[in-house]
Amino acid sequence: MEKKAVAEEGQEQEHDGLQIPLLTPYKLGNFQLSHRIVLAPLGRLRSFGHVPQPHAILYYSQRTTKGGLLIAEATVVSTASKGFPNVPGIWTKEQVEAWKPIVDAVHAKGGIFFCQLGHVGRAAKQEFQFSNQGTISCTDKPVAQFSPPRRLTTDEIPQVVNDFKLAARNAMEAGFDGVEIHGAHGFLIDQFMKDQVNDRTDKYGGSLENRCRFALEILEAITNEIGANRVGLRLSPFANYMESGDSNPEALALYMAESLNKYGILYCHMVEPRMKTKGEKVECPHSLLPMRKAFNGTFIVAGGYDRKDGIKALAENRTDLIAYGRLFLANPDLPKRFKLDAPLNKYNRDTFYTPDPVIGYTDYPFLETTA
Repeated sequence: MEKKAVAEEGQEQEHDGLQIPLLTPYKLGNFQLSHRIVLAPLGRLRSFGHVPQPHAILYYSQRTTKGGLLIAEATVVSTASKGFPNVPGIWTKEQVEAWKPIVDAVHAKGGIFFCQLGHVGRAAKQEFQFSNQGTISCTDKPVAQFSPPRRLTTDEIPQVVNDFKLAARNAMEAGFDGVEIHGAHGFLIDQFMKDQVNDRTDKYGGSLENRCRFALEILEAITNEIGANRVGLRLSPFANYMESGDSNPEALALYMAESLNKYGILYCHMVEPRMKTKGEKVECPHSLLPMRKAFNGTFIVAGGYDRKDGIKALAENRTDLIAYGRLFLANPDLPKRFKLDAPLNKYNRDTFYTPDPVIGYTDYPFLETTA
């Protein structure tokens, strides 16, 4: 499929006479975006008791622009799916009601809001589980620093798929515009896909097709429930988060990109085959271009992008949208700063996951305050 040009004719925004592809509009399915800068899903661990809190209203609304796309932090789909303290959930009525004013605040400023649905699988410690049945995965192989998992039986897998489907239904009830399925970063769906983890011999293991079956069953269930035009999927085939690597990530990436087309989902959100840890960007010899060319929908990339990298990626038509994490965390007015090429606030890693409802959360200054 011919990809949408970087800027629609006559709608380029300029600064000092130069086009800024990051600030050009884009049609995302039924949603009209005013720019290409996406708030990446960022876990903040401030949903006490796994219930979204009122302070999230300010956090998300601060980062909302009219026509801007925001993806909420990973939101777990069941009691068995959480692996960290104070992550938000969306499996209970209380959680759904708590999300509503947060979603309303984003919509009031004209933003488009998607909820990322996740299940950590074996990347969890037993103390964060409500039940005594242990963490679950495609395998019983443990990952360092986490509790040994219990291998899901074939008969149990449909229930997990159903948990995702019900969570998607709940997200619609909460008012979200759509959902993003978390199939990245060594969590449950990624565990099934990667042959370094998946050692099954049934229909969910072995071949590439079998290892991707679980992810596609979840995708099918959710698209049937809420419509493909409201569904995205995040993948990190080249990453080895939480000891979840694959022997042939290029084949995995291409297979998934091609498989997604038959479901007609809205977007594919890919993590670049590079990592940025403590300010150091590590490049890898892999490329997302084969996936970009194979997938027919909107393509989103994430992974250590700054303003210059983002402009270059869009100008070269390597993506449609770019998700920013740490920079957006520390700069609630990131689109404005990018437009003006203004200085950026520096983020503080020490406050990424603290429970404080203000410090390191909603106290990063806006450009006007700094000036």
